[in-house]
Amino acid sequence: MSNRLASATSPYLLQHADNPVDWWEWSPEAFAEAKRRDMPILLSVGYAACHWCHVMAAESFEDGDVAREMNAGFVNVKVDREERPDVDAVYMQATTALTGHGGWPMTVFLTPDGRPFHAGTYYPPTPRPGMASWRQLLAAIHEAWRDRRDAIEATADELSAALGAASTADVPASPVDVATGSSAITMDAAVAAVRALAADEDREAGGFGRAPKFPPAMVCEFLLRHAATAAPTAELARDLAARTLRAMAHSGMYDQLGGGFARYAVDRAWVVPHFEKMLYDNAQLARVYLHWWRLTGEATGRRIAEETCDWIVAALRTDAGGFASSLDADTTIGTTATPDLYELAEHLPHGGHGVEGLTYVWTPAQLRAELGEDDGAWAGDLLAVTATGTFEAGASTLQLTRDVWADPQQARRWTDIRRRLLARRSSRPQPERDDKVVAAWNGLAIAALAETGGLLGRHDLVECARQAADLLLGVHVEPGSDASRRLLRVSRDGRPGSPAGVLEDYGDVAEGLLTLGAVDGDERWFEAGFDLLDTVLTRFTSPQRPGVLYDVADDRLDAALSGVSRPRDPGDNAYPSGASAAAASLLRAGALTGRNDYREVAEAAMASVEPLMRQAPRFSGWWWAAAQMLLDGPCEVAVVTDEGRRDPLHLTALASTRPGLVVAVGRPGRTLPALLADRPFVAGRSAAYVCRGFVCAAPVTDSDGLRAALLEQ
Repeated sequence: MSNRLASATSPYLLQHADNPVDWWEWSPEAFAEAKRRDMPILLSVGYAACHWCHVMAAESFEDGDVAREMNAGFVNVKVDREERPDVDAVYMQATTALTGHGGWPMTVFLTPDGRPFHAGTYYPPTPRPGMASWRQLLAAIHEAWRDRRDAIEATADELSAALGAASTADVPASPVDVATGSSAITMDAAVAAVRALAADEDREAGGFGRAPKFPPAMVCEFLLRHAATAAPTAELARDLAARTLRAMAHSGMYDQLGGGFARYAVDRAWVVPHFEKMLYDNAQLARVYLHWWRLTGEATGRRIAEETCDWIVAALRTDAGGFASSLDADTTIGTTATPDLYELAEHLPHGGHGVEGLTYVWTPAQLRAELGEDDGAWAGDLLAVTATGTFEAGASTLQLTRDVWADPQQARRWTDIRRRLLARRSSRPQPERDDKVVAAWNGLAIAALAETGGLLGRHDLVECARQAADLLLGVHVEPGSDASRRLLRVSRDGRPGSPAGVLEDYGDVAEGLLTLGAVDGDERWFEAGFDLLDTVLTRFTSPQRPGVLYDVADDRLDAALSGVSRPRDPGDNAYPSGASAAAASLLRAGALTGRNDYREVAEAAMASVEPLMRQAPRFSGWWWAAAQMLLDGPCEVAVVTDEGRRDPLHLTALASTRPGLVVAVGRPGRTLPALLADRPFVAGRSAAYVCRGFVCAAPVTDSDGLRAALLEQ
C-alpha cells in the first residue's frame, strides 16, 4: 500500500512511497494537519543518491512498528533537498545551530507553524554510545510535547529569532566606489588568498585539508585564473591547482573505466569514494580540467575534460534533452548478478537501498577471470587492485598508479583493457538514476559541454548543450511570466515541477546560456540570460540592503519559512552559492551589454562578502574566480564573422587564458549582445575587437594579431 508520496514527481520521494509511514509532501496541507491535530511536524530531508538516507529508511521508515509511532505522534513530512533548497537551507541552519554539524538525512522537529525546536541527522535503530536510537528520540520528543510544551515553545521562539536575525544581519558597508571603480577586491587580496590555500594544501596527497575530501573545483578555477596573471603567486597558484587536479584524475574518486567523478573521497588519499556521482560536480570538474589544459597544455586536463563530458552525456542525459541529477551511491543487486558479485555483495556495506560500491569495485580474481593471467596481473598493478583490497571485503577501487598515456605501447594496452573491463562492468547491476532535471545544475552542464565542445571541436557536445538550453527555456520558464523570465527549479520527463527557481538557478542558468552564446553565437541565449539576470535585480535584491542577494525571490518565500528566515547563504560549498553564481553572471553580462546596473550589483555583492573571501578562501572559490574576472577588466572580445564556429579568430578568442575573458560572436549588424553593435568587417574580412569597458583597441583580422592584442589590453 502506498502513501501520499506515490503522486510525487521527485525520485527521492518516490523511494519512500511504499513506506508504512504516513508521509506528507511539504505543503500548506501538511501544516494545516499539524495544527488540526496539535502535534509536531517531523521533517525528514534527503536526496535520492544519499547512502545514509537509504540506511535510515531501511532501518526505521520501512519498519511497521516504528511507522506506527511516527504516525501516532507526528505529522511526517518528507523533502527532497534538491527540489526544495530553500527548505533545506533554513532547517540545515537550525540543525547546525543546535548540533554543531549538519548532513543528510536531516531530521528536524517543528511546531505546527514551522519553527524548529530539535534537530539531528542520522539516527540508528538501536542506541549507540552518545547517540539515542530513533525510537528513543521519538518517545522523548512526544513526551516533551505533551508535558513540557512551554519549554519547547521557548526553544522554538529563541531559535527562530536567532535564525531570523542572522538572515537580516547587516552586511559590511560596501567598500565599492562605483564612480571611481575602486574596490576592496584587490590583487593583493587575491595573492593573500592563494597563500592561505597553499598553507592548507595536503602536499602529500593533493587537495586541501584532511578527510573527507571533496573535489575543490571552484578553488581550482580561481587558482587557474590567478595563474594566468602577472601576480607574484601565479606560479604557486598553477602548481597548487595542478597537484590537486592530477591527484584526483589518478584517484579512486575518478571512475577510471567509465569517466566521471564520485561526490567525495572518504579518506585523505582519495582512494575510497562515496560512490554517488552528481551532475553538479562533474559539470564543474569537466570545465576546470579543460581550463587546466587550456592554460598549460597538460594532456591529462584535456583527457579528463572530454571523458567527463562524455560520461555526463552517456549516463545522465534524459530523453527530454536535459541532464539527470545523479547516480546512486548504492547498487541494487537484483537477480542478474554473477555468483562472484553475489558473494562480494554479502560482505560489502548495505545501505538498505542496495550495496555500496558494488558496481565499481574489483578483486584480483575478477580481473584475472576477465582479462587472463597476464593482463589481469598487469591491470591489478596499474589500478592498485590488491589481495587485501583498498575498499572492503578484499575488493578495491580503481586508481591509476602511473601515467600510462605517456608511453604509446602502454596506452594501447590500457585502452584495450579498459574497454574490456568496462564492457564487463556494464553487465553488472547498475546504480539507480535520479532523473529529475535541476535548472541550476543543467546550467553548469551547459557551460561545460559548450566550452569543451567549442575548444576541442566536439560539435556533438555543443549540440547537447543547445538541447539542454532549449529544455530549460521551454519547460523551466514559468507560463505567463512577466517581462522578466521566472524559472521553475525542476522538471521530470519533460514536465515542469512546482518549486520555484532559487537564486542559484538564475545565476547558473545565466552562466550556461552566456557561455553557450559565446560558443555558437545564437543571440537567443544572450537574450534569455539577460532576462534571467533582470529578474535577479528585481526579485532577489533589496534597495534597503545593497550588496545582499537573497536565495529566494521576494514573492516566492514559502509561508512556513517566512516566520523563521529568508534564506541567504553566500558561502560556496559543493557548487557555487546562489549569490556567487549570480554575481559572476552579472559581471559577465555587464561586460557584454555595457550596463552599469549589472556590474554595480555584482561588485556590491562581492564587496559584501569580502570578509568571507579573505577568511575562508576554500569556501569562496567561485567568488574568487569572479574576482579575477573583475580584476582583469573584464576583457571583452567581439568577433564579427560569417564563418561561425569555424572562424580562427573565434577559436583564438575561446582559447585565451585571460581570467576576465568575455566573448561575443556574430555577423556584422548584430546588436545583441551590445558588445557586437557597430563592429564592422575590416576590408571585407572577419575582425576581432578587444575592448575594456566598451573602449576598444584597433580591430585585428588574424589570430596572431588577436593574441597580441589580448596580451596588450
